[in-house]
Amino acid sequence: MNILITGGAGYIGSHVLKLLLNEQKHNICVIDNLYSGSMDAIKALQNIGEFEFFECDLANLDQIKQILINKKIEAIIHFAAFIEVFESMQNPLKYYLNNTANTANLINLAVQNGVSKFIFSSTAATYGEPKNGIVSEESEQNPINPYGRSKLMSEWILKDAALANEHFKYGILRYFNVAGASNDGIIGQNYPNATHLIKVATQTIVGKRNEMSIFGDDYPTNDGTCIRDYIHVQDLASAHLSVLEYLQNENKSEIFNVGYGKGFSVKEVIECAKKVSGVDFKVKIAPRRVGDPAILISKADKLRQKTNWSPKYENLETIIKSALNWEKKTI
Repeated sequence: MNILITGGAGYIGSHVLKLLLNEQKHNICVIDNLYSGSMDAIKALQNIGEFEFFECDLANLDQIKQILINKKIEAIIHFAAFIEVFESMQNPLKYYLNNTANTANLINLAVQNGVSKFIFSSTAATYGEPKNGIVSEESEQNPINPYGRSKLMSEWILKDAALANEHFKYGILRYFNVAGASNDGIIGQNYPNATHLIKVATQTIVGKRNEMSIFGDDYPTNDGTCIRDYIHVQDLASAHLSVLEYLQNENKSEIFNVGYGKGFSVKEVIECAKKVSGVDFKVKIAPRRVGDPAILISKADKLRQKTNWSPKYENLETIIKSALNWEKKTI
C-alpha cells in the first residue's frame, strides 16, 4: 500500500514506521513538523529502509493535498497531535485547533482524494472518569479534560465521514499509558518535556532529573495514587499493523482499546523502577494535577479477538527496562 504517516517522527509514530519498514512491502511517506518529533529518529530509521520524509505542519493543507495526490496515498495513519493533559487544561484552544480542526481537515482531504483507510491515534482519555475504572470500547465517553475532548470530537468526525462515504473505512485505536523503547535501542521517547510516569522515573534514575513527583496520594485507590494500564510501545506499534491488516481484509470500520487490561498504581510503578534499576531515587508528594482520573484500565479483548494482534512485552519490568536502557543511551 501507499501509506502516509502523520507525526511519524514522534514517539509512537516512529515505532510504527520502524515496523512497517521491517515488513518492506509498503511505500511510505512521513510528515512531521518536528514540534515534538525527532529528526534523530528519522535519520536512524532511514538506515533501516526507504521512506520519504516531509517537514510539514498539519495546517499546511496544500502540501498535504499534493502528497496525497502525487504519492497516490491509500491509507493514512494519523498520530500528529498535542498530548499533554495538564497543558490542555491551561491552553485548550491549542488542542482544539490542532487535534480537532487539523484532523477534520485531514479527513476531508483524505475523502476528497480517494484515501480509503484511516487509522486514528485516539486515547483512553475519551472515557473520562469511569465508575469502576475499567472501560471497554462500548463504555460511556465523557472526557474530563480538553485533550480527551479534542480526540473524542475527532472520533465523531471520522465516524460521520465514514457514514457519508461508503469506501472510506477507519480504525480508531484508544491508547492507554504507553512506555518503553525499541529493544534494539534505535529509537525511544525523545519528547523533551515528557510528563509520563515511566519516562520521568527513568530520567530520574539516570540523573537527568534530581527528583520526581507523585501528583496526589489521596485518590480512592489502595495506596492513594492513580492506577493506569501500561503498554509497551512495541506492542502498541504492532497493534497498528494488525488493524491495518484488519481493514484490508474485512473492509469494515472498527474501534479498539489498546492495553493489557492490568492496572498498576503510581507507587507500584516507582517501586518496580527502583527494583529494576537498583537506584533509590528521590520521590516527593505533590498536589493532584487537574484532569487526572483515579483509575483507568482497558478491557482490550476485542483487539485480540478480531485481529492477529498478540502482545510480546506484557510485563511492567520489561517496559521499564527498555525505557531505562533508552535513557542511559541518551545521557
